[in-house]
Amino acid sequence: MSKPHWRPARASDLPAISAIAARIHPGLPERPDVFAEKMRLYPEGCRVLVTTEEIVGYGLAHPWTQHRIPPLDGFLERLPDDADCLYVHDVAVLPDFRGGTSRAYVAAIEELARASGIAMLALVSVYATRPLWERLGFRPVIADAELRAKLASYGDSAIYMLRDLADRVTRA
Repeated sequence: MSKPHWRPARASDLPAISAIAARIHPGLPERPDVFAEKMRLYPEGCRVLVTTEEIVGYGLAHPWTQHRIPPLDGFLERLPDDADCLYVHDVAVLPDFRGGTSRAYVAAIEELARASGIAMLALVSVYATRPLWERLGFRPVIADAELRAKLASYGDSAIYMLRDLADRVTRA
């Protein structure tokens, strides 16, 4: 079995993405059409983790506006013209293939953000993954009432997090 690597997601990957999402996020279901829309709107941010035999993970990200969390299982309809962050919607990897793979996806998204002139990454941490995201440079945002309301669909443990790339962007 080859070492897993990330490649651009294709429409034909949707059944595998949906199956992994259902397995990793049973309490946070999303329709395949929601994943398909993200892939259509911003294919550059959508990747799958593959071995020679199968797809073992996926990552979905798209331009968005800070502090405006897209509703879980909701359609974006269009990307904002004033996007100021790349929103990492989800990174899901089957347990046997974890260990550095999320770091590799985030590194690719960071490059994409910089190439697009975007200096911030954003995400919602679920299922007590905050330590993982903190190791990757994300910091929790203190949620006001409006942000807490937006986080509600992501479950009780949801935390909105940001990673500022600005200091590195200016030195690049």
